[in-house]
Amino acid sequence: MQPLPERKTIPDKLFYKIGEVSDIAGIESYVLRYWETEFPFLRPNKSRSGHRVYTRKNVELVLQVKHLLYNEKYTIAGVKRKFDETPPKKNSVSAETIERIKKRLKDILHILN
Repeated sequence: MQPLPERKTIPDKLFYKIGEVSDIAGIESYVLRYWETEFPFLRPNKSRSGHRVYTRKNVELVLQVKHLLYNEKYTIAGVKRKFDETPPKKNSVSAETIERIKKRLKDILHILN
């Protein structure tokens, strides 16, 4: 995903209540609840009392969805496809690189001994 041009300031907290996310994103709480039904990646955890507990990542995703829907004029289906297209970030390291690192570490260990 590309960074949002009109990036909102997200307070530095561990978690956010639905009202806080609503204020940050500038959308109503019922819209957030609807989006949760449409986008599985937007489902926040719930507290023991059943209240939604959003993480910073959840808030950033809400802002991305809002941007795509309201600014880029994507449909709900279009946003789903956009997030399905985005490959998950992987820390892929080739076996060749791992072997090179092992050899260097062994050389360093040999020098130290």
